[in-house]
Amino acid sequence: MYTSFIGKVLVAGFLLSCAGGDELKPLPTEPTSGTGDGKPTDKGWAFETTPVWADEFNTNGAPDAAKWGYDLGGTGWGNNELQNYTNSQNNAGIANGVLTITARKENSGTNAYSSARLVTKGKGDFLYGRMEIKAKLPSGRGTWPAIWMLPTDNAYGQWPKSGEIDIMEHVGYDPMKVHFTIHTDAYNGAQGTQKGDFKNVATAFTEFHLYRVDWTPYALRGYIDDQKVFEYVNDGKGSSTWPFDKRFHLLLNVAVGGNWGGAQGVDDTVFPKAMEVDYVRVYKMIEK
Repeated sequence: MYTSFIGKVLVAGFLLSCAGGDELKPLPTEPTSGTGDGKPTDKGWAFETTPVWADEFNTNGAPDAAKWGYDLGGTGWGNNELQNYTNSQNNAGIANGVLTITARKENSGTNAYSSARLVTKGKGDFLYGRMEIKAKLPSGRGTWPAIWMLPTDNAYGQWPKSGEIDIMEHVGYDPMKVHFTIHTDAYNGAQGTQKGDFKNVATAFTEFHLYRVDWTPYALRGYIDDQKVFEYVNDGKGSSTWPFDKRFHLLLNVAVGGNWGGAQGVDDTVFPKAMEVDYVRVYKMIEK
């Protein structure tokens, strides 16, 4: 979502010294992991079958405060977005087993639109795993829904240095395409060098679809309805290209307008518009 985006592989080295008659320390005959050039090997990691963290949205009312917080405000979020994010059930509420995040055309703060941006930061922070979100997207020019992940600790610095994982992004003026994208210091939306791909999903607005990322030390793999649409492999060159060895948290939001979402304007007649979320499930990676 490259918004307010706050965007290591640890390379082990061996120092050989012969000064002063010191004995040479032999290199290990077999590296503990990787290919010898800093790149990790794909160990074929699997994931547990029972979620380690989940929300099925089975309790009506406000989102569970033990699992979700809110990003609040209407300062544009780094993308000239038009909405004010609130914590009102008018913008984020649960009914009949579904979380609904609604963008509305209404005065909110100093903005002309309201919406919500839910975050699991401090309540659901993860390093590696399978994240699955079943959702139905809003339609309409000017809508910009996202299901994504940001670093919890910004260990490598502010966005994009600490990375971003966009599990699902969509802009209403390009209705068929649903995107999976990653941002790093080397590859990011500010430079137009972000890495990603998309799938055409004709029923994204009328049916629920499963959006997923499988995150391991080797790669990030993006799926829509269990069909792989994108793979980004750890090149072993450090945090500039792979900051994805630190904790990340989940975000769910519907933005209005902005540099990408509003590139062809905003159709005020379509609002209110909502993203509906059936569930969010996180499965732990099984260590090897």
